[in-house]
Amino acid sequence: MNSDLVISAVNLGKRYKRYDSRITRLADWLTGGRICRYTEEWALRGLNFQLRRGESLGVVGQNGAGKSTLLKMLSGTVRPTEGTVAVNGRIAAILELGMGFHPDYSGYQNAIMACQLQGWASDEIEQLIPQIEAFAELQGYMGQPVRTYSSGMQMRLAFSVVTAKRPNVLIVDEALSVGDLYFSHKCVSRIRDFKQEGTTLLFVSHDPGAVKTLCDRALLIDKGVLLRDDTPDAVLDYYNAMIAKREADAEIRQVETTHGHRETRSGNRRASIEDVESLDSRGHESRSFRVGEMATLRIAVAVHDVLEDLTVGILLRDRLGNDVFGTNSYHVTEEINAVEPGRHIFEFDLGLELGYGSYSVTVALHKREHHLEENYDWWDSALVFQVFPGSEKTFVGTAALQVAFRKVTTHG
Repeated sequence: MNSDLVISAVNLGKRYKRYDSRITRLADWLTGGRICRYTEEWALRGLNFQLRRGESLGVVGQNGAGKSTLLKMLSGTVRPTEGTVAVNGRIAAILELGMGFHPDYSGYQNAIMACQLQGWASDEIEQLIPQIEAFAELQGYMGQPVRTYSSGMQMRLAFSVVTAKRPNVLIVDEALSVGDLYFSHKCVSRIRDFKQEGTTLLFVSHDPGAVKTLCDRALLIDKGVLLRDDTPDAVLDYYNAMIAKREADAEIRQVETTHGHRETRSGNRRASIEDVESLDSRGHESRSFRVGEMATLRIAVAVHDVLEDLTVGILLRDRLGNDVFGTNSYHVTEEINAVEPGRHIFEFDLGLELGYGSYSVTVALHKREHHLEENYDWWDSALVFQVFPGSEKTFVGTAALQVAFRKVTTHG
């Protein structure tokens, strides 16, 4: 294996047997496979890729695509059915939250056992335990049984143990999505430090911002097959387009809001919103944008009656439901008068000078200045998009204001 190569997967595949019942599973085992009452299901097949030292690879795909199966084979916890995988260097993996922890043992005991499983010497473990406790910030809880821990506390302990020493390869499977934002940022900071020191990263996440921030390559896996191996931008754009096509036939009358409850559309339907799309600066459908990037909201409207006038409005909300920005065609340009029945397309071009995070878009069709005049159609949370860091200086909040700083004078 080339010394620069850390991971090499060739024609990698994993097949599982699906049994009708426990009895058929037992019968197959007792007869050495002579009774074959099962169906075969490939979780992953024909996967080929290489990962070089210091690279960061994101793995994206819908639930059940085969992402976790891939990581388990790379970390050695699952054997491939076909193909080969070669790993050069020590792997540290956080695959399933709390995997390997004994619920009745304390945090100290589980941390020591986890370190022993990684082959570390006793004197080395003794030195690392205080560092693990300090990074996890679980003082006062390390002596308690892990079964009393919340999922966030388990993640703190697991991440702290696995990253107590810088590994050659770090594999993280959605663990950073559990727990509080503060500790997630702390984990990302440690991952970045490892990257600068030469650690190779494999990162599975449904968060496009995290993939684009941490990774310089991405794989898109769907139904066990590798569809794309490209830059994060290209892969996530393709992924978003693929999802949009799959959902195009569904007539969604109610949509999930950022709060998790459901909102029903309202209006007299003299005109109705057929579709809402977010496009990037190249005109491609996208659900993730960099800070300051230009985006286009394309709104398809079906007009059913002759309308004296029509106003198209938008409202952006953050993940907590706070209004961030809203406007409509009445204020931006002028009234749209004498609208005939038929299908019409309207677009808003927006400079997304927004903070990092997810935002929902509400779209409204109404008469004159606001929807209180006459509401044709109001679609709350018609779509959700993500804003992730670009080349700007780090900041906090929901607005990315242009700022300059200078020293004016010194007294002394």
